[in-house]
Amino acid sequence: MAELTTTGVAASLPRAENRVLKKFLANKSAVIGAVIVGIFVLIALLAPWIAPFDPVKANFLAVRKPPSELYWFGTDELGRDILSRMVWGARTSLLAGCISVLIAVVIGVPLGLLAGYFQGVWDGVISRFIEALLACPFLIMAIALGAFLGPSLSNAMIAIGLSAMPIFARLTRGQVIAIRNEEYIDGARAIGLPDRWIILRYVLPNVMSPILVQATLAIASAIITEASLSFLGLGQQPPYPSWGAMLNTAKGFLEQAPWMSVFPGVAIFLTVQGFNLLGDGLRDALDPRHD
Repeated sequence: MAELTTTGVAASLPRAENRVLKKFLANKSAVIGAVIVGIFVLIALLAPWIAPFDPVKANFLAVRKPPSELYWFGTDELGRDILSRMVWGARTSLLAGCISVLIAVVIGVPLGLLAGYFQGVWDGVISRFIEALLACPFLIMAIALGAFLGPSLSNAMIAIGLSAMPIFARLTRGQVIAIRNEEYIDGARAIGLPDRWIILRYVLPNVMSPILVQATLAIASAIITEASLSFLGLGQQPPYPSWGAMLNTAKGFLEQAPWMSVFPGVAIFLTVQGFNLLGDGLRDALDPRHD
């Protein structure tokens, strides 16, 4: 009987995965978002091979050239190819977005697990700490931490990750509280399994779906925040390209060279919109209430 039950559970997993995949593929917006994200990921990974010029090398014979057959997106105030800087800027933005969210997840999820599972003193201390952090707007906190840590891409990622951490802690805590008294959790306690094993084996896997959705949406917010920090001079430092830093430079040439601001702005919009559509699609696909 045990073998039959195990086989039945194992067989149900592929069916659940197929159901999620079918729901995701049936959502046209989600597919469009996945395609947009996939394109930008490929651009970032293949940057050394697809960028036509050196993104940091100045060419004073081609200053502020409009888009042409040679320079598809034109050149900037130092004669650098904007397309090449856009390609390498994609790597900066996606790297900042993913690593920032990873930092937030690695810190926030364990705090939420501790607060939600053990409650009591743990919940009181962690919840008050998270509430204090949530009292400050996300972007303001990221800017303040970025200024405190100093201007660099790595410090910007740390600042964004720490600013996003309370969101994941609160989300995880709420999900854990909702399932901590389920029958299978009580059964695990009854047979003497240690708390750490119950958390890792039974609690964490059941809260991963909303965390995955939130992480996807948080990457979009992190990309915007990284662009904002770079725009303010707190992110990626010159001469290395960043979409936000490119917009900061372009603001002084809106009339003479509008292409300097159009292309980085469109790239930020498309990337953020792609992650938002992907996150919404994952939320609908992973939620059984949307069957």
